[in-house]
Amino acid sequence: MSRLAKKPISLPTGVTCTLDGSSLTLNGPKGSLSYILPSTVIAQVQDNTILLSSSVSEGKEFAYWGLAWALIRSKITGVSEGFKKELEVQGVGYRFEIAGKKITLSVGFSHKVILEAPNDLTVAAHPENAQIIVVSGIDAQRVGEFAAKIRAVKPPEPYKGKGIRYVGEYVRRKAGKTGAK
Repeated sequence: MSRLAKKPISLPTGVTCTLDGSSLTLNGPKGSLSYILPSTVIAQVQDNTILLSSSVSEGKEFAYWGLAWALIRSKITGVSEGFKKELEVQGVGYRFEIAGKKITLSVGFSHKVILEAPNDLTVAAHPENAQIIVVSGIDAQRVGEFAAKIRAVKPPEPYKGKGIRYVGEYVRRKAGKTGAK
């Protein structure tokens, strides 16, 4: 069992926290996020720290204590620094265009795939590499979810490696027909 939830969460400079019943609101330079605490988790805000405790000592509800601790830490990182995911488009003729909140993908289909980015996320092309899409925002779950939605349009295939992949993702390659000899 992890003991991390017993540690107090310290707030970085520029981040404020308000507790209203079971709703925790975090404000920072990047924006504002809120989190509703589970019924078994009790929070206390003192100075620049948040201290969590659990009203139960075992069972499924006890695990919510550590989950709440991890989610609050993630939200603090989001409002102070933000999150970003980078996707790489690989393949001959594979390209993308970004116009406002719409991203148009040309990835080997007979049609172009158009995706609409949520309002709380920013989608942009990488300034140095024209084949990299950068998805950024303050909520880690929303950033990861939209990046996965883009990747799902054309996941990397194992023979030539063409498709959309995360930057740094390893794609296991297969030999193909020549590997049987």
